[in-house]
This record gives sequence, structure tokens and C-alpha cells, in this order.
Amino acid sequence: MKKATILLSLAALLASCGGGQEPEKGEVITDMIGREVRVISGSYKKVVCIGAGALRLYSYVGDVDLLAGVEDIDNEALSERPKMFDGVARPYVLANGEKFKTLPSCGVGGPNAQAAEAEKILSCKPDIVISEYEDVEKENALQKQLGVPVITLKCGSGGLNNDSALGTYSLLGKIFGKEERAKQLSDFIAAEKKALSDRTANIAEEDKVNAYVCGLGNWGTTNQYMTAQNYDVFNTVHINNVVTGLPKDGIQPITAEKFASIAADMDLMIFDAAAVKNIRGTGFDFSQCAAFQTGEVYLQMAYNAYYTNLETALINAWFTGKAAYPSLFADVDIAAKADEITEKFNGKKLYEQMKGKPQSFGGYQKIDNPTEFFK
Repeated sequence: MKKATILLSLAALLASCGGGQEPEKGEVITDMIGREVRVISGSYKKVVCIGAGALRLYSYVGDVDLLAGVEDIDNEALSERPKMFDGVARPYVLANGEKFKTLPSCGVGGPNAQAAEAEKILSCKPDIVISEYEDVEKENALQKQLGVPVITLKCGSGGLNNDSALGTYSLLGKIFGKEERAKQLSDFIAAEKKALSDRTANIAEEDKVNAYVCGLGNWGTTNQYMTAQNYDVFNTVHINNVVTGLPKDGIQPITAEKFASIAADMDLMIFDAAAVKNIRGTGFDFSQCAAFQTGEVYLQMAYNAYYTNLETALINAWFTGKAAYPSLFADVDIAAKADEITEKFNGKKLYEQMKGKPQSFGGYQKIDNPTEFFK
């Protein structure tokens, strides 16, 4: 009994001197998949981002100098790594790639990596993990294994109309003491969307352009049949989408028969650069498309590469608006607009680097000779 009393007294003394478990500090936040996680806002010094889009979203709001590790897919200094997106313009990598090259690996990353690599994450010694693995049970298990907060983000599937992305900016701002930065970015996006809509809001229904967006990226698989119903870029600049009547909205393939049935209605065709390499050399005959007959064929930058590059989606909206309604966008220089948007998202003007990537095929442009271009 005397020995037990002594041990209890010693435990109490250690606790009072800081030798016991610290009382829980900070506040409980709810992440983007509904998990409640306790954080101490503004206290984190070693950050690791895992999963498709996590590093991009963090880099929009947070300080990349706090990164303690990076997925191999984003570290171009490595020879053995997933390289399927290296030819595509990913602005966050263009802006921060030199920093990424100096960091240890926190996992392989890429579309084929569907689970976090706990051992590699632990080797980076993070004090917080930002994740895009949207599975509650797996995230809870990873947090228990790592012993640090794991915060799950959500990029969402929309390019422009994306409440998940806006919620993520706000969440990151709160965690890292960057509320003002998060608000600036959200306000900028809202202002750009309003400016786009206002320019085209008064177009009479009979004067609206009928358009087809062609070859949107979808986990690396795309061709002339991959398109989108209820495409938010078209909606924002008041363009009629010729793709209707599908069971669902969003990026998806249509059948060859569906493509043929709407070809004569395609007054404007916007090709996403993600599809060019898959269309070239196939000999596909686009002459059935009205836009090919009138020369209204354009190339936009690929915006889906290791999830959605949100600044590129916004630039695409300005480019599409100018292609459809040139008189309403006569004052807009796309290169200057692209630099303005990338600087707001990434802190640097990046258009020259973006259009120089192999799978940008020269960047935003009107395709004057589509037959030769896709030969």
C-alpha cells in the first residue's frame, strides 16, 4: 500500500512538472469529408501533402517553404517516378518545382497510388499531413498511425463552379493562419466569374454560339468523344452546349453515333490539349463538324492533370469566351490574362512556361489548318 501511494504521488508530481500527458490544446475543425480533427492554427512548421491535388491546393494558400516532403510524381529531379503528367502544364509545379526537387519522398503519388505510404510519410517527420484520400476510415487510421493531424481536402470535379475547392481554401487558411490569403483567392475567383458572365449576359438566345468541347482529360484517357454535359465554362460565358440528353452531367464519353448526330450543330469546337496526342495519326474525319467547315476550331490548355488545375480552368473560360464572342472580348489579351491568373494563384506569371510544355502544343490558339494539325 505504501509503495502504491508513493508511485501515485510521483506520477502526480511528474504530471505537474510537464512529465505527464499534455492536456489537449487547439480547436476542433471539420475537414472536407466531415472528420473532426483537433488543430492548433498557425503552429505547423513541417507539412506533407499526399494524394491527387493536395499539394496543388496547399500551394495556392499555404507556404511551400514549410513542406517537409513531396510525392515522387511532383519531384522532377527523380529518374524513377510516375511521369505521365510531365509534358502537361501544371502551374503549381512550374512555380514551385525547384523547391520540390530538394525535398525527400513522402510517397510515389500518381493516379495508380490509391493508398498513403505511412513509412515514407513518417520519415519526413511532419507535424501535419494534408491529404486528398477521401476515405474517412483510412484517414482516421492513418492519423492514428502517424500521431499527427491528418486533414482531408476536397478538390471537387468542377473547374469553375466548385464549392469544394472554395471550402478547401477556407479550411487551409484557418489551419495555417492564412485566412486573408484564402479570402483573396476566393474573392478573385468570384470576381473573374462575374466579369465573364457580365460580358456575355445580354446575348440574345438566337445569337448564342453552339459549341462542343472536345477531348477533356479524364484520368489520362481521352479522345474526340470525351466531352462534358452542363460544362461550367460554357454556362459561365453563355454558350449553348450541343451535348444534351445524357443521363448525367460532367466529363464523360459520348458514342460515335451521338457525335455524328450533333456534328452539324458544332458552330465552335474547343479542343482540350489533353486529347491531341490521342487524335493525331488516327485519321479521324472531322469534316462532318460545322466548325471545321467554317474554321472555328480552337485549342485550349489541358486543365485535368493529377486532378484539376483550377487556374487553367479559369483561363480556359476567358479563352472560350473570346473565341465565341470576339467582339465582346476584343480588349482581352489571353497571354496577359493567363499571367494575371497564374500570378494570383501561384505568385508567378507562368504562361510562357505553360505553353512551352510539349503537351500544350503551343498554347491557346485558333487552329487554322485542323487537318494538318491533327495529321
